[in-house]
Formats: sequence, structure tokens, C-alpha cells
Amino acid sequence: MTTPTIPLFLDCDTGVDDALALAYLLDVPHVDLVGIGTVSGNIDSATAAVNTSALLGMVGRSVPVAVGAHDPLGGVYGGGAPHVHGVNGVGGVDLPAGVATAADPAAELLVRLARSHALGDRKIDVLAIGPLTNLAVALELEPRLPELVGTLTIMGGAVWEPGNVSPTAEANIHNDAEAARRVLTAGFDLVLVPLDVTRQHRFDDSDGDRFIAAGDPLRVALGTMLHRYIDFYETVDQVRRAPLHDPLAAAIAAGEVAPTVRETPLDVVTDGDERGRTVPVADGPVVRVVVRAEASAADVIRTRILELDTVPA
Repeated sequence: MTTPTIPLFLDCDTGVDDALALAYLLDVPHVDLVGIGTVSGNIDSATAAVNTSALLGMVGRSVPVAVGAHDPLGGVYGGGAPHVHGVNGVGGVDLPAGVATAADPAAELLVRLARSHALGDRKIDVLAIGPLTNLAVALELEPRLPELVGTLTIMGGAVWEPGNVSPTAEANIHNDAEAARRVLTAGFDLVLVPLDVTRQHRFDDSDGDRFIAAGDPLRVALGTMLHRYIDFYETVDQVRRAPLHDPLAAAIAAGEVAPTVRETPLDVVTDGDERGRTVPVADGPVVRVVVRAEASAADVIRTRILELDTVPA
């Protein structure tokens, strides 16, 4: 039976794991990437758009890429995570020149696509793998956004496990806690892929070696940046394995990895020492929090990246 096509809007802050997630999605035949927005997180939103467009160009794919919010709601961009993703967001790897291709800012592109697809046969799904600033701005532009999109899948949060930027907070939620609170409580059909599950699925140096051995510029770049990403995680976990944060969320959004979910109303702490914490509450909109995913997730993601057709050098 043919898998129905998923029109998907990707919102990202293209660092290393975003790049892996994008490469994965580009090989999924039933995923139609209708637009991409970038936000400041791992790197600033403008550089994230350059990185994203460069990766698309290496595959010969044309997808509208819109630069989104530079600063979080009510705050100032904190400079990213160069110690994790490198100063350019992709492990210091030089990519071909890329430019944003959409005239609209990311939030406006998302709203326009959501409205147009809601009039057709299939609403768009949204996959957000960076801070949620663009989605919060889109909600201001179109309060009916939760009704206009299908499923919103978010990589973010640490619900029952420790955070990665504080004892209680995960980076995407922490970087714009106010935006996260608005989005998580807005009433979306929402799947949250938190650190609780992404830390269970990892790539290691053998994966980087296999990408590099493929020989084409895209996979050589992905393998090189993965090795440098693993360099960081070795300092954190004392093993040379990196969690599949964004790629796992992408595989779940694409329906290729089955999740086990715990339906939980969540809120986000916006101040104090626990800023950015995703905390269960007694009532409110229910979030499907992913607590486990199929053991084959890394294999599924790896295979897609290795099979992706690229542009000859």
C-alpha cells in the first residue's frame, strides 16, 4: 500500500544534527518539504538559512528557505553553541555557497503555507527542531494556526530526565522559553520528542566513517561534521557516541519510526533557575510525549542518508 504524501514544513537552526535530519528527510519519498524556516539557536537564523540552502544545493533540491527570528521573544540571541556545532553551525565544515530563497520571513511563510494547504486535501505537518520563536510569531499572525496544520512534532524538552543546558532544561526550549510556553499550550496536535528518548538513539564514529567513505561532497561533509559533533559528546558522556536529537524527531514525523508516547499536559517554566523546564501539570492541552522509539531508529536514519541521491561533484 502506498504511503500517503506528507506535506511538511521544517523549522530549524541548522547545526550538525539538523543537517543530518534534513539529509534524512530528503530521501523519504512520501515527505514533500514544502518550506523551511530558520531560527537562531545552534547558530543565528541567517547563517542557518545559508547552511540549509547549501545542503539543499548539494542534493539538487529546490525548497523555499526563509530566514526567521534572530532574537527570542523578549530577549537577545545568546550566540549559539559553537562548542557543540562549530562557529559556522556545521562543525567548521566549508559548504558551497547558499542563500535564502524565500521572500517571506519564516513565520509568514509558515502561515501562508498552512492557510493554502488547509483549503486542499491535506493540511501541512510541521517539524520544529530549533527554538520555537518562529512558531510563536506565526501564532500571533494567525491564532487559528493549530487548526490549520496537521501534526506539530517538536524536538525539545526534558520531561522526566535531566536537561542539557541546565539540570532541568533542554536547549531548544530554554533558548526561548516564552515562545515554547505559547506553542506548547496553544492546542496543537503536538508530539514532543524530548531528551528522554533522543539520548536512547545514537550515531558513533563508524557512522561518520561510512558517510565519508561514500565519497560524494554531501556525505563527506556530513561525516566530517558528525566526527566533530562526537568530539563534543565525548567530553560530556565519556563515550564517542552522539544522540540523534533532530534526526529521531524527523523519523518520527515522517512515520518511519514508531514512537511510544505518554499523553501529558505540559507547561514551560519561564523564569528562575528552572527556566526552560518542560513540566507536567494537572490540566491543559495534552502533549504526546515520546518516551521510547523503535530500536531500529538509527538504522533507518543511517540507511536513508546513505541512499540519498546527490548532485555529482
